[in-house]
Amino acid sequence: MRDKVHGFMFYTLMEKTKILNMDRINRLAPSRAGLAKTLTGMAVSAALTQTALASEDTPRRPFAEWADVPAEGQLVWGTFYEQSEAYYIWAGSERHGITIHASNGESYGIDVRQGYFTLDYGLTERWAADVNFGATTVGWRAFDAGAIGQTTGTMDSTFGARYQLLNETKDKDLWPWVPTLTFRAAGIVPGSYSQNVAFAPGNHSAGIEPSLLFRKHLGWPGFGVWGDALYRWEHTITTDQYIAAAGVFQQIKGWELDVGYRHLQATSGSDIVLIGPVPAPGQGWNGITYQANVKEISESIDAGFSYTTVKRHIRWAFHSRKTFDGRNTDSALWLGGSVDIPFDYPFGIGKKTD
Repeated sequence: MRDKVHGFMFYTLMEKTKILNMDRINRLAPSRAGLAKTLTGMAVSAALTQTALASEDTPRRPFAEWADVPAEGQLVWGTFYEQSEAYYIWAGSERHGITIHASNGESYGIDVRQGYFTLDYGLTERWAADVNFGATTVGWRAFDAGAIGQTTGTMDSTFGARYQLLNETKDKDLWPWVPTLTFRAAGIVPGSYSQNVAFAPGNHSAGIEPSLLFRKHLGWPGFGVWGDALYRWEHTITTDQYIAAAGVFQQIKGWELDVGYRHLQATSGSDIVLIGPVPAPGQGWNGITYQANVKEISESIDAGFSYTTVKRHIRWAFHSRKTFDGRNTDSALWLGGSVDIPFDYPFGIGKKTD
Protein backbone atom coordinates (compact mmCIF):
# COMPACT_ATOMS: atom_id res chain seq x y z
CA MET A 1 0.00 0.00 0.00
CA ARG A 2 1.31 3.42 -0.80
CA ASP A 3 2.56 5.60 2.09
CA LYS A 4 -0.46 7.91 1.96
CA VAL A 5 -2.80 4.97 2.41
CA HIS A 6 -0.78 3.68 5.36
CA GLY A 7 -1.22 7.08 6.99
CA PHE A 8 -4.90 6.27 7.46
CA MET A 9 -4.42 2.72 8.67
CA PHE A 10 -5.38 3.49 12.31
CA TYR A 11 -9.03 3.76 11.17
CA THR A 12 -10.84 0.40 11.27
CA LEU A 13 -13.18 -0.87 8.62
CA MET A 14 -16.08 -0.88 11.08
CA GLU A 15 -15.54 2.78 11.92
CA LYS A 16 -15.47 3.69 8.22
CA THR A 17 -18.73 1.80 7.67
CA LYS A 18 -20.43 3.62 10.56
CA ILE A 19 -19.30 6.99 9.19
CA LEU A 20 -20.68 6.14 5.74
CA ASN A 21 -24.01 5.07 7.22
CA MET A 22 -24.40 8.28 9.30
CA ASP A 23 -23.60 10.35 6.25
CA ARG A 24 -26.29 8.56 4.23
CA ILE A 25 -28.86 9.00 7.03
CA ASN A 26 -28.14 12.72 7.38
CA ARG A 27 -28.72 13.19 3.64
CA LEU A 28 -32.08 11.40 3.50
CA ALA A 29 -34.66 13.07 1.29
CA PRO A 30 -38.36 12.19 0.78
CA SER A 31 -37.72 10.74 -2.65
CA ARG A 32 -37.31 7.35 -4.27
CA ALA A 33 -33.69 8.18 -5.07
CA GLY A 34 -33.00 8.95 -1.42
CA LEU A 35 -34.69 5.73 -0.30
CA ALA A 36 -32.71 3.76 -2.87
CA LYS A 37 -29.43 5.24 -1.60
CA THR A 38 -30.33 4.40 1.98
CA LEU A 39 -31.18 0.79 1.14
CA THR A 40 -27.99 0.48 -0.91
CA GLY A 41 -25.95 1.80 2.00
CA MET A 42 -27.53 -0.72 4.36
CA ALA A 43 -26.84 -3.58 1.93
CA VAL A 44 -23.21 -2.51 1.51
CA SER A 45 -22.73 -2.26 5.25
CA ALA A 46 -24.22 -5.72 5.78
CA ALA A 47 -21.98 -7.20 3.10
CA LEU A 48 -18.84 -5.60 4.44
CA THR A 49 -19.44 -6.64 8.05
CA GLN A 50 -19.90 -10.36 7.40
CA THR A 51 -17.34 -12.66 8.96
CA ALA A 52 -14.84 -13.24 6.18
CA LEU A 53 -12.70 -16.14 5.18
CA ALA A 54 -9.60 -14.34 4.04
CA SER A 55 -6.86 -15.22 1.58
CA GLU A 56 -4.55 -18.03 2.66
CA ASP A 57 -1.43 -16.50 4.19
CA THR A 58 0.09 -18.86 6.78
CA PRO A 59 3.90 -18.59 7.20
CA ARG A 60 5.58 -21.38 5.25
CA ARG A 61 9.04 -21.71 3.79
CA PRO A 62 9.13 -21.95 -0.02
CA PHE A 63 10.66 -24.63 -2.26
CA ALA A 64 10.21 -27.50 0.27
CA GLU A 65 13.03 -26.14 2.42
CA TRP A 66 11.56 -27.88 5.47
CA ALA A 67 12.58 -31.22 3.94
CA ASP A 68 15.99 -30.50 5.45
CA VAL A 69 16.43 -30.45 9.24
CA PRO A 70 19.09 -28.60 11.28
CA ALA A 71 21.90 -30.56 12.87
CA GLU A 72 21.24 -31.90 16.34
CA GLY A 73 21.43 -29.01 18.81
CA GLN A 74 21.52 -26.34 16.07
CA LEU A 75 19.12 -23.38 16.13
CA VAL A 76 18.38 -21.52 12.87
CA TRP A 77 16.94 -18.02 13.27
CA GLY A 78 15.12 -16.78 10.18
CA THR A 79 13.78 -13.30 9.37
CA PHE A 80 11.34 -12.82 6.49
CA TYR A 81 9.80 -9.75 4.84
CA GLU A 82 7.14 -10.00 2.12
CA GLN A 83 4.81 -7.66 0.26
CA SER A 84 2.22 -8.11 -2.45
CA GLU A 85 0.08 -6.06 -4.82
CA ALA A 86 -3.00 -7.21 -6.73
CA TYR A 87 -4.97 -5.21 -9.29
CA TYR A 88 -7.35 -8.00 -10.36
CA ILE A 89 -9.51 -10.51 -8.52
CA TRP A 90 -11.63 -13.50 -9.51
CA ALA A 91 -15.19 -13.33 -8.16
CA GLY A 92 -16.22 -16.89 -8.80
CA SER A 93 -14.41 -17.64 -12.06
CA GLU A 94 -14.93 -14.12 -13.50
CA ARG A 95 -11.94 -11.78 -13.55
CA HIS A 96 -12.41 -8.14 -12.54
CA GLY A 97 -10.10 -5.16 -12.45
CA ILE A 98 -9.99 -3.41 -9.04
CA THR A 99 -7.52 -0.59 -9.65
CA ILE A 100 -8.52 2.71 -8.04
CA HIS A 101 -7.07 5.91 -9.54
CA ALA A 102 -6.81 8.70 -6.97
CA SER A 103 -6.83 12.41 -7.75
CA ASN A 104 -3.13 12.62 -6.87
CA GLY A 105 -2.28 10.22 -9.71
CA GLU A 106 -1.66 7.20 -7.49
CA SER A 107 -3.16 3.78 -8.27
CA TYR A 108 -4.35 1.40 -5.56
CA GLY A 109 -5.21 -2.30 -5.47
CA ILE A 110 -5.00 -4.85 -2.66
CA ASP A 111 -1.71 -4.34 -0.82
CA VAL A 112 -0.19 -6.58 1.86
CA ARG A 113 2.94 -5.93 3.93
CA GLN A 114 4.22 -8.42 6.48
CA GLY A 115 7.26 -9.67 8.35
CA TYR A 116 7.78 -12.78 10.41
CA PHE A 117 10.39 -14.77 12.28
CA THR A 118 11.13 -18.50 12.18
CA LEU A 119 12.90 -20.58 14.80
CA ASP A 120 14.04 -24.02 13.62
CA TYR A 121 15.75 -26.31 16.13
CA GLY A 122 17.38 -29.69 15.57
CA LEU A 123 16.21 -32.02 18.35
CA THR A 124 18.06 -35.09 17.08
CA GLU A 125 19.64 -36.21 13.82
CA ARG A 126 16.16 -36.74 12.32
CA TRP A 127 13.78 -34.66 14.46
CA ALA A 128 13.30 -30.87 14.37
CA ALA A 129 10.83 -28.35 15.79
CA ASP A 130 9.88 -24.97 14.29
CA VAL A 131 7.91 -21.89 15.36
CA ASN A 132 6.80 -19.15 12.93
CA PHE A 133 5.23 -15.85 13.99
CA GLY A 134 4.99 -12.23 12.79
CA ALA A 135 2.80 -9.23 11.90
CA THR A 136 0.82 -8.27 8.80
CA THR A 137 -1.27 -5.47 7.32
CA VAL A 138 -3.58 -5.23 4.31
CA GLY A 139 -5.38 -2.29 2.69
CA TRP A 140 -7.63 -1.64 -0.31
CA ARG A 141 -10.04 0.97 -1.75
CA ALA A 142 -11.92 -1.08 -4.32
CA PHE A 143 -14.85 -2.52 -2.36
CA ASP A 144 -16.46 0.38 -0.48
CA ALA A 145 -16.97 3.12 -3.11
CA GLY A 146 -13.35 4.24 -2.78
CA ALA A 147 -13.21 4.24 1.03
CA ILE A 148 -10.18 2.59 2.65
CA GLY A 149 -10.58 -0.93 4.05
CA GLN A 150 -7.70 -2.19 6.15
CA THR A 151 -6.60 -4.32 9.07
CA THR A 152 -3.31 -4.77 10.93
CA GLY A 153 -2.27 -7.37 13.49
CA THR A 154 -0.28 -10.49 14.19
CA MET A 155 -0.23 -13.21 11.51
CA ASP A 156 -1.65 -16.67 11.89
CA SER A 157 1.23 -18.39 13.71
CA THR A 158 2.37 -21.99 13.27
CA PHE A 159 4.36 -24.41 15.38
CA GLY A 160 5.47 -27.73 13.96
CA ALA A 161 7.48 -30.90 14.47
CA ARG A 162 9.32 -32.64 11.61
CA TYR A 163 10.72 -36.11 11.20
CA GLN A 164 13.08 -36.85 8.33
CA LEU A 165 11.96 -40.26 7.09
CA LEU A 166 14.73 -40.54 4.50
CA ASN A 167 17.94 -38.72 3.70
CA GLU A 168 19.33 -39.05 0.19
CA THR A 169 22.92 -38.95 1.47
CA LYS A 170 22.67 -41.04 4.64
CA ASP A 171 20.21 -43.61 3.28
CA LYS A 172 21.54 -44.09 -0.24
CA ASP A 173 22.38 -47.74 0.51
CA LEU A 174 18.65 -48.48 0.89
CA TRP A 175 17.82 -47.47 -2.67
CA PRO A 176 19.92 -45.59 -5.27
CA TRP A 177 17.07 -43.14 -5.99
CA VAL A 178 16.16 -42.41 -2.36
CA PRO A 179 15.12 -38.75 -1.82
CA THR A 180 15.25 -36.60 1.27
CA LEU A 181 11.71 -37.10 2.56
CA THR A 182 10.27 -35.38 5.64
CA PHE A 183 6.92 -35.46 7.41
CA ARG A 184 5.75 -32.34 9.26
CA ALA A 185 2.80 -31.98 11.63
CA ALA A 186 1.85 -28.44 12.63
CA GLY A 187 -0.72 -26.46 14.57
CA ILE A 188 -2.08 -23.06 13.51
CA VAL A 189 -3.07 -20.27 15.91
CA PRO A 190 -5.23 -17.39 14.56
CA GLY A 191 -3.70 -13.92 14.38
CA SER A 192 -5.05 -10.68 15.86
CA TYR A 193 -6.03 -8.95 12.57
CA SER A 194 -9.74 -8.43 11.85
CA GLN A 195 -11.39 -11.25 9.91
CA ASN A 196 -14.25 -8.89 9.01
CA VAL A 197 -12.24 -7.33 6.17
CA ALA A 198 -12.50 -8.92 2.74
CA PHE A 199 -9.13 -10.34 1.64
CA ALA A 200 -7.81 -10.16 5.20
CA PRO A 201 -4.25 -11.57 5.39
CA GLY A 202 -4.98 -15.09 6.63
CA ASN A 203 -7.72 -17.61 7.33
CA HIS A 204 -7.99 -16.54 11.00
CA SER A 205 -8.69 -20.12 12.04
CA ALA A 206 -7.20 -22.64 14.42
CA GLY A 207 -6.07 -25.64 12.45
CA ILE A 208 -3.99 -28.78 12.11
CA GLU A 209 -1.66 -29.13 9.14
CA PRO A 210 0.13 -32.38 8.20
CA SER A 211 2.47 -32.17 5.23
CA LEU A 212 5.02 -34.20 3.29
CA LEU A 213 8.09 -32.61 1.70
CA PHE A 214 10.91 -33.96 -0.45
CA ARG A 215 14.05 -32.83 -2.23
CA LYS A 216 16.13 -34.98 -4.56
CA HIS A 217 19.31 -34.40 -6.56
CA LEU A 218 19.36 -36.01 -9.99
CA GLY A 219 20.86 -35.55 -13.42
CA TRP A 220 23.85 -33.24 -13.63
CA PRO A 221 25.65 -31.89 -10.51
CA GLY A 222 23.58 -29.53 -8.39
CA PHE A 223 20.30 -30.15 -10.21
CA GLY A 224 17.28 -31.58 -8.45
CA VAL A 225 13.53 -31.60 -7.87
CA TRP A 226 11.40 -30.63 -4.86
CA GLY A 227 7.82 -31.13 -3.76
CA ASP A 228 5.56 -29.96 -0.93
CA ALA A 229 2.02 -31.22 -0.19
CA LEU A 230 -0.20 -30.36 2.78
CA TYR A 231 -3.76 -30.70 4.01
CA ARG A 232 -5.15 -28.08 6.39
CA TRP A 233 -8.01 -29.03 8.73
CA GLU A 234 -9.58 -25.70 9.72
CA HIS A 235 -11.32 -25.81 13.10
CA THR A 236 -12.89 -22.32 13.14
CA ILE A 237 -14.13 -21.94 9.57
CA THR A 238 -16.33 -24.26 7.56
CA THR A 239 -13.96 -25.44 4.84
CA ASP A 240 -10.55 -27.15 4.68
CA GLN A 241 -7.70 -26.46 2.28
CA TYR A 242 -4.94 -28.33 0.54
CA ILE A 243 -1.80 -27.12 -1.23
CA ALA A 244 0.46 -29.00 -3.64
CA ALA A 245 3.67 -27.52 -5.04
CA ALA A 246 6.52 -28.96 -7.09
CA GLY A 247 9.52 -27.62 -8.95
CA VAL A 248 13.23 -27.82 -9.71
CA PHE A 249 16.40 -26.35 -8.24
CA GLN A 250 19.95 -25.78 -9.43
CA GLN A 251 22.84 -25.40 -6.98
CA ILE A 252 26.10 -23.75 -8.04
CA LYS A 253 28.60 -23.53 -5.20
CA GLY A 254 26.84 -21.41 -2.55
CA TRP A 255 24.02 -20.35 -4.87
CA GLU A 256 20.66 -22.02 -5.42
CA LEU A 257 18.03 -21.16 -8.04
CA ASP A 258 14.43 -22.41 -7.62
CA VAL A 259 11.27 -22.38 -9.72
CA GLY A 260 7.99 -24.25 -9.37
CA TYR A 261 4.21 -24.44 -9.62
CA ARG A 262 1.77 -24.16 -6.69
CA HIS A 263 -1.92 -25.11 -6.48
CA LEU A 264 -4.14 -24.10 -3.55
CA GLN A 265 -7.77 -25.13 -3.16
CA ALA A 266 -10.48 -24.94 -0.53
CA THR A 267 -12.50 -28.14 -0.36
CA SER A 268 -15.90 -26.41 -0.36
CA GLY A 269 -17.54 -23.01 -0.14
CA SER A 270 -19.31 -20.20 -1.97
CA ASP A 271 -18.31 -17.51 -4.43
CA ILE A 272 -17.40 -13.87 -3.91
CA VAL A 273 -20.12 -11.46 -5.11
CA LEU A 274 -19.25 -7.88 -6.08
CA ILE A 275 -22.03 -5.34 -5.42
CA GLY A 276 -22.74 -3.10 -8.40
CA PRO A 277 -23.44 -1.22 -10.42
CA VAL A 278 -20.37 -2.08 -12.45
CA PRO A 279 -18.00 0.84 -11.83
CA ALA A 280 -16.37 2.96 -14.47
CA PRO A 281 -12.66 2.20 -15.03
CA GLY A 282 -10.65 3.34 -12.02
CA GLN A 283 -13.72 3.58 -9.75
CA GLY A 284 -14.58 1.30 -6.81
CA TRP A 285 -17.40 -1.19 -6.36
CA ASN A 286 -20.17 -0.35 -3.89
CA GLY A 287 -19.41 -3.42 -1.79
CA ILE A 288 -18.44 -7.07 -1.67
CA THR A 289 -20.08 -10.19 -0.24
CA TYR A 290 -17.30 -12.32 1.17
CA GLN A 291 -18.87 -15.26 3.01
CA ALA A 292 -17.20 -17.23 5.78
CA ASN A 293 -16.92 -20.24 3.46
CA VAL A 294 -15.45 -18.63 0.35
CA LYS A 295 -13.96 -21.29 -1.91
CA GLU A 296 -10.51 -19.97 -2.77
CA ILE A 297 -8.54 -21.61 -5.58
CA SER A 298 -5.27 -20.24 -6.91
CA GLU A 299 -2.68 -21.28 -9.48
CA SER A 300 0.75 -19.71 -8.99
CA ILE A 301 4.34 -19.73 -10.17
CA ASP A 302 7.07 -19.57 -7.50
CA ALA A 303 10.66 -18.52 -8.18
CA GLY A 304 13.66 -17.42 -6.15
CA PHE A 305 17.35 -17.69 -5.41
CA SER A 306 19.58 -17.88 -2.35
CA TYR A 307 23.23 -17.63 -1.35
CA THR A 308 24.84 -19.36 1.65
CA THR A 309 28.13 -18.00 2.97
CA VAL A 310 31.09 -20.35 3.36
CA LYS A 311 32.19 -19.51 6.90
CA ARG A 312 29.08 -18.91 9.03
CA HIS A 313 26.60 -20.59 6.65
CA ILE A 314 24.36 -17.53 6.74
CA ARG A 315 21.74 -17.85 4.04
CA TRP A 316 20.40 -14.83 2.12
CA ALA A 317 17.38 -15.43 -0.09
CA PHE A 318 14.86 -13.76 -2.40
CA HIS A 319 11.53 -15.35 -3.35
CA SER A 320 8.51 -14.41 -5.47
CA ARG A 321 5.07 -15.74 -6.33
CA LYS A 322 2.61 -14.72 -9.03
CA THR A 323 -1.01 -15.93 -9.10
CA PHE A 324 -2.02 -16.26 -12.76
CA ASP A 325 -5.40 -17.98 -12.44
CA GLY A 326 -7.92 -19.02 -9.84
CA ARG A 327 -11.35 -18.65 -8.28
CA ASN A 328 -12.34 -16.26 -5.48
CA THR A 329 -8.78 -15.05 -5.11
CA ASP A 330 -6.61 -12.10 -6.11
CA SER A 331 -3.89 -11.88 -8.74
CA ALA A 332 -1.21 -11.05 -6.20
CA LEU A 333 2.45 -10.61 -7.07
CA TRP A 334 4.45 -11.46 -3.94
CA LEU A 335 8.06 -10.34 -3.47
CA GLY A 336 10.08 -11.19 -0.39
CA GLY A 337 13.50 -11.57 1.14
CA SER A 338 14.90 -13.53 4.06
CA VAL A 339 18.04 -14.24 6.04
CA ASP A 340 18.79 -17.39 8.07
CA ILE A 341 21.47 -17.43 10.75
CA PRO A 342 22.48 -20.76 12.36
CA PHE A 343 23.65 -20.99 15.98
CA ASP A 344 25.42 -24.21 16.93
CA TYR A 345 24.57 -25.72 20.31
CA PRO A 346 23.01 -22.59 21.92
CA PHE A 347 21.56 -24.83 24.66
CA GLY A 348 24.53 -27.21 24.86
CA ILE A 349 22.47 -30.13 23.53
CA GLY A 350 24.13 -32.39 20.98
CA LYS A 351 27.57 -30.88 21.44
CA LYS A 352 30.32 -33.44 21.18
CA THR A 353 32.82 -33.50 24.04
CA ASP A 354 36.18 -35.23 24.25
